[in-house]
Amino acid sequence: MFRVWLITDMRLTLAEIASHARRAETLGADVLSLADAGFDGFLGAQSAISVTTRIEIATAGAVCFARSPLVTALASWNLSALSAGRFRLGLSPLVPAMLIEKYGIAWHPPAPRMREYIGALRAVYKSWQTDVPLHYVGKHYRLTRQNSWSRPAPIEDPDIPIHIGAIGPRMSALAGECASGLLLHPTNSASRYLREIVIEEIERGARRKARSLTDFELVVMPMCATGKTSDEAHQQREAQRRMFAIFLSTPQYWPALELFGWKATGERLLELWREGREDLMGEQLTEEMLDAFMPTAPYHKLAGVLRERFGGLARGICLQLPSNSEHDVALGRLIRELQE
Repeated sequence: MFRVWLITDMRLTLAEIASHARRAETLGADVLSLADAGFDGFLGAQSAISVTTRIEIATAGAVCFARSPLVTALASWNLSALSAGRFRLGLSPLVPAMLIEKYGIAWHPPAPRMREYIGALRAVYKSWQTDVPLHYVGKHYRLTRQNSWSRPAPIEDPDIPIHIGAIGPRMSALAGECASGLLLHPTNSASRYLREIVIEEIERGARRKARSLTDFELVVMPMCATGKTSDEAHQQREAQRRMFAIFLSTPQYWPALELFGWKATGERLLELWREGREDLMGEQLTEEMLDAFMPTAPYHKLAGVLRERFGGLARGICLQLPSNSEHDVALGRLIRELQE
């Protein structure tokens, strides 16, 4: 049995989020995850919360290092109160190029910085809920002032779940040490990588703090290729080949490639990306590579494929919520099968 997450297309507009949130709840998903990309993830979460009553709403990975911990704490505090505890805070460190070139933020090794960020968030939450002085001092963040007249009121659900997005071993270990869960990327959702790297690192991180993982939620996010028929599934697989190759041109996404002995493919993809030859990137991926990373099956067989890959490894599976509702009947059936 899995908890099923649905993630929206990052190209959606903020105005479209409400209708997609209603769809996700009607389909029976446990969590709707929103990218912090084409719209502010917290605004999207507010929109989704306002039109739903049951489903949990999460930021897939809020760009935390471009926001002060107190700014993120205030948004998540308000959303937890608004949703009666249905909000989950997902944080993403981003790869260096995106952080530096897109957001204009200096890059630092992400694991130590994320550890402080989560610690700062929890210090803020504690200050607001219990009326203790705010005091958090680290290398990256120093929070020591909270005026009594501007402190948010306590809320009924102050223990806001925090999950992080992670690719490499250090961030996976950090998730085990101090997060509520770990949302994997399509490039590290191969079952072999979970078995041999991710789970071991999560457990190693938990041991550092003598922490139980009973309630920890490991969520895989494979880039599935599916459709009504096997032919449609394979057509989607081909359509997604280039996008997956673009993902794998990023060095930070190579840990799984290295495990399989395919690092040279990543290096070749990076060369083609730098040369502006996106048209050649997809053909660098062999069928064996796609088989390892991209579950491919029609809707009526996909639950079995996903159970075989991830049963006993992950607690949750994150699927793409299509932009249109053409396949919603089949998607709803798939969700129920995964939850059983």
